[in-house]
Formats: sequence, C-alpha cells, structure tokens
Amino acid sequence: MFLKTSFTTLIVGVFVVYVLHTCWVMYGIVYTKPCDSPKGGNCITPFLAGNPKLQLSIYASVKPNADGGHTLIHLEENFNVNSKFERIVNVSLPKKTRNNGTLYALIFVHQAGLSPWQDPRQVHLVAQLTTYMVPKPPEISLISGEEQKQGGKQEEQKKKRRDGNPAAGTAAKGGATASSDHPVSHWRSRLTLNIVGDHFLFDRESLPSDVHRYLRVFQNGKKMVYLPLLFVDELSNRVKDLVEINSTSTELPLTVSYDSISLGRLRFWIHMQDAVYSLQQFGFTEKDADEIKGIFVDTNLYFLALTFFVAAFHLLFDFLAFKNDISFWKQKKSMVGMSSKAVLWRCFSTIVIFLYLFDEQTSLLVLIPAGIGSIIEVWKVKKAFKIQVFWKGAKPSFLFGKLDESERRTEEYDTLAMKYLSYLLYPLCIGGALYALIFLRYKSWYSWLINSLVNGVYAFGFLFMLPQLFVNYKLKSVAHLPWKAFMYKAFNTFIDDVFAFIITMPTSHRLACFRDDVVFLIYLYQRWLYPVDRTRVNEYGVSYDEKPKGKGKPHKD
Repeated sequence: MFLKTSFTTLIVGVFVVYVLHTCWVMYGIVYTKPCDSPKGGNCITPFLAGNPKLQLSIYASVKPNADGGHTLIHLEENFNVNSKFERIVNVSLPKKTRNNGTLYALIFVHQAGLSPWQDPRQVHLVAQLTTYMVPKPPEISLISGEEQKQGGKQEEQKKKRRDGNPAAGTAAKGGATASSDHPVSHWRSRLTLNIVGDHFLFDRESLPSDVHRYLRVFQNGKKMVYLPLLFVDELSNRVKDLVEINSTSTELPLTVSYDSISLGRLRFWIHMQDAVYSLQQFGFTEKDADEIKGIFVDTNLYFLALTFFVAAFHLLFDFLAFKNDISFWKQKKSMVGMSSKAVLWRCFSTIVIFLYLFDEQTSLLVLIPAGIGSIIEVWKVKKAFKIQVFWKGAKPSFLFGKLDESERRTEEYDTLAMKYLSYLLYPLCIGGALYALIFLRYKSWYSWLINSLVNGVYAFGFLFMLPQLFVNYKLKSVAHLPWKAFMYKAFNTFIDDVFAFIITMPTSHRLACFRDDVVFLIYLYQRWLYPVDRTRVNEYGVSYDEKPKGKGKPHKD
C-alpha cells in the first residue's frame, strides 16, 4: 500500500499535517487559560484592577544600567493605560553617541508622585535607541559626476526607484561616513510601547513561559498581584525610519507611541520578536530582519493568519513546481513544439534579475529563490540545446547536438517570431538605457548596466514569452508543454500577487508579478482552444497512439 503512494501525495500529506500542527501551536499562543477560582490561592490578580494613578517616565543613557548618568526625555504625568497617544520629543545626543556610540532608553511605569528610582511597584524595560548598519553609497550622475542631492524631487525619484530600499531612510548630514564600508551608528526614530489592558487572572500552575519574563509579582496579604505587563515593540523599528548619526547630529527627534494591547497579541508579538532575533543570530542582517518585520507591522491577527496560509501554500507549490519541472526536463529528449529562444531568454533574464536583486541588497527571502532559479534555468539551456561539456584539463569544450526534422520546423517558427519581436524590443531597451544614463543617478557603471538590463527584462520580458505562444499557434497544440509544473507555477503567480504587497521589493519586481498573470491567462486560452491530440508527440518525445511508419498527412499551418 505504502509503495503505491506517490511522492506528491506524501508531500501533500506532510504539508497538511504541518498546517494543522501550526494552527494548534498558534491557538496555544493566542489563547491563555484563565484562573478558574478567583478566590483561590492559585490566582495572580492584576495591579491595574485597582485603577492606580500611574506615570510614564523615559530616560536616555549611554549604558543600559544608567551607570554613566541618565537624562529625562519624556514624562507622561496623567498616564492612562487604555488611552492611545503619540508624542514627538527632541533627544540631545551625548558626545559618545555622536562618535559612533550607542544610546539606550530606560522606560518606567510607576506610581504617580513617586520617583521611578524609589518606587517598589515600578516596572521598567530597556530599549536601544541606536543600531549599527552599513550606509548606502551615494549615487552620482555617470555623465556629469554630480552627486545625488538630498531632498527635493530628485530624492523622491530615487526613493521611488528603490521602492522602499532601507538605506533611503538614512540622512547623512554632512558626515564622511556615507562612503564607508564600516557599520555606523543610526538613530531609531520610533519607540513603540504597549501595556496589556486586560484585567486577566493568571493561574500560577499554568503560567505561560513567554509571559513569565515580563511578569513582576508581589505579595499583597494573601493575594499574589502582578504589575503592569510593559512591552517594547521592536518590530515597529523599521530600517526606513533610521537616521544616520554623525558628529554634527547634536539633537534628533524621537516619536514615542503608546497603545494598549491584548494578552493574546502580546504573546504572539513576543514569539515573533524572538524569531527575528534568532534569525539575526544566524547571520541575517538588520535589513533582512526588516523584511520580516514588515509582514507583521500595522496588520491585524486575521491578516497575519492569511499571510501564513499564503506563505505555506506558496512553499508547497514551489516545491511541487520544482519537482515536476526537473522531472520534465530530465526526461525530455526532443524540443518539438518548445521555443528554445524562450528557454534561453528565461535563463538570461533570471540571471539578470538575480544580479539586480543582489546589487539592490534585496532581502534573502527574495534573493535565495532567485539564485536557485538561475541555476535551474542554466541547466535547462544545456538540455534544450543538447550541450555536452568536455574538460581538457582546466579548459572546457562544448559540443552541440543536432536537430531532427520536427525540431527544425519548430526552430523556424521560433526564429520567425524572434525576428518580428526584435524590431520592437531592441529599440525600446536601448532607448530606456540611454534615458536612465542621462537623467538618473547610479552608484557605478555596473549598477547602471544591471538596472538597464533588468528594466528591459521587467518591462518587456513578457514579450519573450510570445515566441512560445507563436509556436503553439503554428502547431495548433499545447501538448508539448510541461503542464503539471506550469499549473503549480501559475498558482504561485497569483500567490506572488499577494506577496507583492507584503514583502518589500523594487517596484519593477512587484509589477513583474502581475505581468505573469496575463501570460498565464493566454496560455489557458490556448489550452482551451487547441484540444489534446493523443497522436501528437508529448513532452517525452513519444506518442500515446501508435501510427504506422512513414509520412503522415501534412499539417496545415
């Protein structure tokens, strides 16, 4: 029985078990069992239930333990836990911080009328107001040599071209560190605070481990009371909000945001912050972690659940498409009905896109799949052109296979389609590259070349899919296409449309996701238009119906 189970069925089964297990884990995070007997000794009651008068005090210090002194930067006298607010305060930077140092925020919630340093009922947390990151090199005009000016329309154009590139948010105010390859101190312009507003009764015997580190309790008679659950939302610290610090930055603004939070959302946020921290320990940079933060910030739990399911199905379809695509090309022996020019173009375009994403320092979430796809496309070109590689010492030699009569016929249609397509494509690409050279600014000539190539790929790349459509039209068949892999990729295309609004990526890469939808619909139309003919050669170079040898009836084009 188990031997007859297909590999795809096994993978789908594992995927379903994984989704169900994740849903159960998520339910355990969001839902916390309350104490059943409030009058019993196992319950921990909230300090906020007594409606105490509280204050919020925020201090700045160069050390997390305030040994080097501290300065009060904000005091919220009439602090209401359930009242949302946002304050902008100016923070004076010590000399040590301006010289590539650090600065910390000490946040206290304490009883009104008492100093936070003397209040035994106070809760406090420490948050970093600075972080280290390598600044983005300045962009210049490759013709005039003029450097990109900060502010104005040019900055807006650069921001649109980067579309959320985090380094665009760094404001290098006269420092010489902009061209440095060493990490420099950046100011976190936002500080987001939360306190659990629910008067939740915890059960001492089933206290969640994630909440335990934030819980401070004291004995009040026979009752155990826990102080307000204070939380610093690190996920709200986005790279686009960072400001580069230099020796002239004596004072910088800090936006202090506060809002109450539910216990379930707090527990979920704690797990997400721990996950981001773990990724950084494994080598993810501040920018890579920022891409993950962008998925969770300013979204509700329902949208996050949708994001999880979308990501899970994307992973499943990616694997199945990869499996079927490799299987298709591994067994393929004939290029009848397949556009070799389209295969070659896909290889070229995926390599260009990978180099572009690498040059733009795009998230590893996008960069790694692009790199794997480039390697697969190179292997497809080797199969499509029947290339054999022979090594003579360290020098490789290549041998190209010969085409049979049916393949030469397909090649004629393919060449004809590319001939007409080149009349439109090449002038547009060259014109766009010249326009970018004159009016836009880049880090280097290599950056201009990669950007020009990728703009041509993104803007007109779908035109290179037309030769395959043309070959399908001339042959009046789509039986030669890898439909299993194609359908998995098609589902992923629509999933990519959702991710285009979630994950930060260049605008051109985002628009390319929607471009593929159009091509997919055209392929579906051709599949409906041309019914399956079982006498035709399939993707493996064989026919389902045996025919006598000899010449058949000529095909009418």
